[in-house]
Amino acid sequence: MKHSIVIVDDHILIAKALGSIISNFRDFEVLYECGNGKELQDKFKDKNNIPKIVLLDISMPIMDGYATSKWLKEAHPLVLILALSMQDDEQSLIKMIKNGSKGYLLKNVAPTELETALRRIVNKGHYFPDWASDIVFANMFNKETIEEVVEYFEISDREKEFLCLCTTEMSYKEMGKIMKCSPRTIEYYRNTLCEKLKVKSRIGLAVYAMKSGLVKDNYSS
Repeated sequence: MKHSIVIVDDHILIAKALGSIISNFRDFEVLYECGNGKELQDKFKDKNNIPKIVLLDISMPIMDGYATSKWLKEAHPLVLILALSMQDDEQSLIKMIKNGSKGYLLKNVAPTELETALRRIVNKGHYFPDWASDIVFANMFNKETIEEVVEYFEISDREKEFLCLCTTEMSYKEMGKIMKCSPRTIEYYRNTLCEKLKVKSRIGLAVYAMKSGLVKDNYSS
């Protein structure tokens, strides 16, 4: 079964073009397009019109992307929001994330990245390109609580424990003994967290753990 998408954009040509592009994606289909958030609210009165994903523009008349995403977060938290905008500033990105957006793309991206973003949001829960990830991490480390960071990236207690151990000089085998699990499970935690946090190595995981304040005193080397 294909994942359903609704496009919310006040530019009709852009909405139609996006619909045409998405129609070529194997696992996705567009239900309909709306010109603003108010139109989306009216559509959602019929449960059959509620999609898996809302592809949401930010700058729209009547009810813009900020207000629409906030409403979706409160009224339909299971609907995944992917912001697609011309705005690449930090304020717009962070505001959309706080309002529930699980991803953020610029409108000049290639169709392949759009498809990748849609797949990642469905399978992993979020997608941000590198430029956006840098802003997200910097902002969260400086302004948000540790709990909010952990909740946003859905980091489990076991993953938090592994992150703390990454800041020590322990080998993965030694970590397995501490956590009472197999080396294969340790590798799973590493790979999963690298995917979630968009880092490529244990060093990157350790830096994240230290900057986010997750390091526990009893694990420090």
